[in-house]
Amino acid sequence: MEDLDYALFIKKVKEYSAIDLSQYKESQMKRRLTTLYTKKGFASFASFFDAMTRNKELYYEFLDRMTINVSEFWRNPNRWEVLEQRFVPELARASRRLKCWSAACSTGEEPYTLAMIMAELGLLESSQLIATDIDEGALEKARRAVYPDRSLRDVPPAYVRRYFTQKDMTFSVVDSLKKHVRFAKQNLLHDPFESQFDLIVCRNVMIYFTEDAKHALYHKFGRALKPGGLLFVGSTEQIFSPGQYELETADTFIYRKRADHV
Repeated sequence: MEDLDYALFIKKVKEYSAIDLSQYKESQMKRRLTTLYTKKGFASFASFFDAMTRNKELYYEFLDRMTINVSEFWRNPNRWEVLEQRFVPELARASRRLKCWSAACSTGEEPYTLAMIMAELGLLESSQLIATDIDEGALEKARRAVYPDRSLRDVPPAYVRRYFTQKDMTFSVVDSLKKHVRFAKQNLLHDPFESQFDLIVCRNVMIYFTEDAKHALYHKFGRALKPGGLLFVGSTEQIFSPGQYELETADTFIYRKRADHV
């Protein structure tokens, strides 16, 4: 039986923000948002939506809960090491001016990890690094670039010394790194993508979407890459039959756009 309260909430949210909650796994999203509105003292999705449109902070809390902003630097370190030691140098041999995108970047740990790698390889100054997210609150934190010490637990010590300044138990990304990451708001499911990317990083996001939404997004990512460009996904997000998206497996959780697709 359809939950009319939630169905109407989906409709209103889409009209208000262009966020289409119907493309997210329903049981997961509904449970998460019900917990939030109950905690905030509301009795229904209808009353929660009305309050959300009048209270910007509440709307940001909705976005935060909807997108699960859990992130850390060098998440799954061995995968980033493969990217640093093998794949980014490979891309750089074809062009020293790389165009990279951290999609659904949350609070910025992922694009700053990529920026560190590019800086180490001498590529950051000449390259373009774009980072996008749907949540304005998360983007604001990313631009501020101040993190608790636990977020840095997997960062190599030499990189911590080079790319952060410490104050008490917080660490700030140095300006020389920060200035090379361009943050912007974007709804992956709704907005158009730029094209000709050498590298797209989109990790631990697709697990929240329905199969249809994933299928549409992988097609969009495939089209947004240059031939030979790479898509780097999360450790629970293996792409089955990547060929349908113009991709081929390059390594574990790393996919390459086939060179025969222009």
